[in-house]
Amino acid sequence: MAFMDKPPAHKVLLDDTVPLSAVIEASQSLHSHTEYIVRVQRGVSMENSWQIIRRYSDFDMLNNSLQISGLSLPLPPKKLIGNMDRQFIAERQKGLQNYLNVITSNHILCNYEQVKKFFDPTNYSANYTEIALQQVSMFFRSEPKWEVVEPLKDMGWRLRKRYFLMKCKSQPKDHLVLSWADLGPDKYLQDKDFQCAIKLLQSWSHPYIYRVTLATASESSALIIRPFNEKGTLKDLIYKAKPKDPFLKKYCNPRKIQGLELYQIKSYGRQILEVLKFLHDRGFPYGHLHASNVMLEGDNCRLMDLENSLLGLPSFYRSYFSQFRKINTLESIDVHCFGHLLYEMTYGRPPDSIPLDQFPPAPSMSVVSVLESILSSEACKSGMPSVAQLLQMPLFGDVTLTNSEKPQFKIPTKLKEALKTAKECIEKRLVEEQKLISQHRRLTRAQSHHGSEEEKKKRKILARKKSKRTNCDTGEEQAMKSNNSNNSGSGASSPLTSPSSPTPPCTAEHASF
Repeated sequence: MAFMDKPPAHKVLLDDTVPLSAVIEASQSLHSHTEYIVRVQRGVSMENSWQIIRRYSDFDMLNNSLQISGLSLPLPPKKLIGNMDRQFIAERQKGLQNYLNVITSNHILCNYEQVKKFFDPTNYSANYTEIALQQVSMFFRSEPKWEVVEPLKDMGWRLRKRYFLMKCKSQPKDHLVLSWADLGPDKYLQDKDFQCAIKLLQSWSHPYIYRVTLATASESSALIIRPFNEKGTLKDLIYKAKPKDPFLKKYCNPRKIQGLELYQIKSYGRQILEVLKFLHDRGFPYGHLHASNVMLEGDNCRLMDLENSLLGLPSFYRSYFSQFRKINTLESIDVHCFGHLLYEMTYGRPPDSIPLDQFPPAPSMSVVSVLESILSSEACKSGMPSVAQLLQMPLFGDVTLTNSEKPQFKIPTKLKEALKTAKECIEKRLVEEQKLISQHRRLTRAQSHHGSEEEKKKRKILARKKSKRTNCDTGEEQAMKSNNSNNSGSGASSPLTSPSSPTPPCTAEHASF
């Protein structure tokens, strides 16, 4: 049953994963307060930039909201006396710029709602918790058997996705979790196909896919209910986190960094690869693999959020794989995301940067071999291995799968064609974005090379030589005019100049040209 017929007025199909950059261009004093002009840019296009004005108190409020992360962020300290001094303002501006750089380079912080609102108040002014409550309330008018226990505030990383702890009145002891999600920029299914796909979610079953209790959608969003697992996700296991805690608190600054045991890495990795191959063989686009989307039930991994690709939501790791033009299909995206997940299982934390060519000591060299095949410079440059190739690698070859549950995953032929078309559209948008990033990178490199000290020195030498040559040529011309004038005034005839006797150069340096 659809819970709303028309999309609400707040609908904005923004890609929330496009990174923001910010530069404090200037500061000015107004009414005894220092205000900082910040130029913000979304992605690489200079056309998609704007200015905001912020006071130190705004930075301080943002910093207070980020304390839940447990990170020590470099916000310059307050100063009550002498805070209008010009030198102090200049130093504080540098400190605030460093503070913004740290936030925008942190993959989790830069996707936090308060950070987005700080940089882009126009597009992130909506209260998504309130919107979600309105949508959920409308749904419950026709489905009175469900009851909201409590909202799970900031449990996920997405701005436009909200979670609620639920229960069914006929089974009050069984807790469930409801997720409400807005549409994203990659929603390419027509409404009829979209509704059909969402309804199918609760009929699909697989030993390594987390079951859906209820799924329904409007033209603008979807509502999914699943069983709530008290033990949490694979990421909760790695970080030893409580599932209900906010995303920033759970994962930003783990107290103890420790990877999983080798047998867990092998078993979980094999199960995840098996379900990815299952989905790829059936032409179902996923592209949303990360440790928070893998639920644990005993010794089994179960993949979640299959609806994300139907809703057109961007991937958690999009800012990583959009840098590499060879990672341009949903299949290769799944493999790249698996590399991130395998690294996290192995080392207990995400990689600092991608690509990686040096890996810390691992429980087995077979783990490093798989990581190198996905996350190394060569892999990112030449392309990802297939899931089938990963399954043949020694790390997963001796894993025995014991789950005998028979998959139920029927997709009507017409919907299968619609999913294929949607997949092609998603990949096309990615390729266009990768092309823009590549062009920007080349331009940046050229500008950096042109502005380097070595290049400046070369240009100065060339300009100096050119200036000397011009001065020498000018001197010769003036001398010739003077000689002609003197000869004309004396009435003497000028001697003929032999073509085989050229005029000697004025300097040795000039002769080098």
